[in-house]
Amino acid sequence: MNVSQNWRLEAQRYSLVGEECPHCKTKIFPPRDVCPECAQPAQELYKLSGKGEVYSYTVVLDAPEGFEEYQPYTIALVKLDEGPMVMAQLTDYETEPQIGDRVEMVTRRLRTDGDQGIIVYGYKFRPLLRPEA
Repeated sequence: MNVSQNWRLEAQRYSLVGEECPHCKTKIFPPRDVCPECAQPAQELYKLSGKGEVYSYTVVLDAPEGFEEYQPYTIALVKLDEGPMVMAQLTDYETEPQIGDRVEMVTRRLRTDGDQGIIVYGYKFRPLLRPEA
């Protein structure tokens, strides 16, 4: 990934900025400009809360190139409170996650491009630190 592409994706990586359809109010992530529900234009930015629950997960034992230092690691499908599903790595778990666990988005290092390359940060999800009352 080059530097300009990294900065262009900054809002999506660091704060889960998606879109909201002005017609049906569906929340969309990542942004796609057309609502997947009603097929109308949807270009209004919307900052998602970053909170949700583990919908499904798997443990990666044989990591792809560039991610060997993390193995084994857990990848989850997280259903955000606003509706969209996001796939991301789980972090900060002391035990195996469970379906339905409440989680929140955090910004963490994803990888480094080359020995002296740019450090790429992005979102991961951890157990919710302050559960809702």
